[in-house]
Amino acid sequence: MLPDTSKIINCLVGLFLTLVFTSCASSTGTKNDDSASIYLQLGVRYMDLNKLEVAKENLQLALKKDPDNAQVHNAFAFLYEKLNDYDQAKEHYEMALGVSPDDWSVQNNFGRFLCDRGEYEQGMALLNQAISTQLNDRQWLALTNAGRCQLAMKQQQGAKAYFKQALILNNTYAPALLEMQKISYQNGEYWAAKGYLQRYLSVAAHTSGTLWFGMQTERALGNAALAKEYQNLLMEKFPLSDEAKQIKPVLQ
Repeated sequence: MLPDTSKIINCLVGLFLTLVFTSCASSTGTKNDDSASIYLQLGVRYMDLNKLEVAKENLQLALKKDPDNAQVHNAFAFLYEKLNDYDQAKEHYEMALGVSPDDWSVQNNFGRFLCDRGEYEQGMALLNQAISTQLNDRQWLALTNAGRCQLAMKQQQGAKAYFKQALILNNTYAPALLEMQKISYQNGEYWAAKGYLQRYLSVAAHTSGTLWFGMQTERALGNAALAKEYQNLLMEKFPLSDEAKQIKPVLQ
């Protein structure tokens, strides 16, 4: 199954919110800069609440106050991704990178965006820049995005190397744990898949995808009762999901 891009973007907004608040808290500037930061934070907060029109209004005010603010362009790009307007998203990522070419959060976000659009070479170049900069204190973010880009390029071994490095730096980073769980399952390494899922569940809640892979992993290990529990949870919590729709043919 292909990943649901909209689900990925929605998950990224909360992370982006944290990065924006950190960036704003660590910066000082003019009154216009401060006003732009306030509007920026409001815009990203409304994105997190999925109030996209209000988010856009606040980001427009932030841009008016500080048109050369890389994080405002970064946030606008996120917003346009949620709106499926990828041309506008790319334009704002390019503006953010032009204003602040060494900003690892811009490199990370734009690199992920390019990989999602199939522009792997440029995407990986930006992600590797984000990984290598000494100012990046959250390298596991870019490492995980680089791993996902490698998967899209059908380079599983390269992907595993990135995910494992991400987990060395942050062994509780849920997205990297989830990717390793899926890779382990696909390679028939079912005990490893089970272990990664258990680690994931210690820091994050089930999704339809984790229940799907958990069910199949337990079936492969011969644990019919536990597989049935995962199936029941999937049908109960995510009855309209793509995974739930495939329950019957998989278990026949």
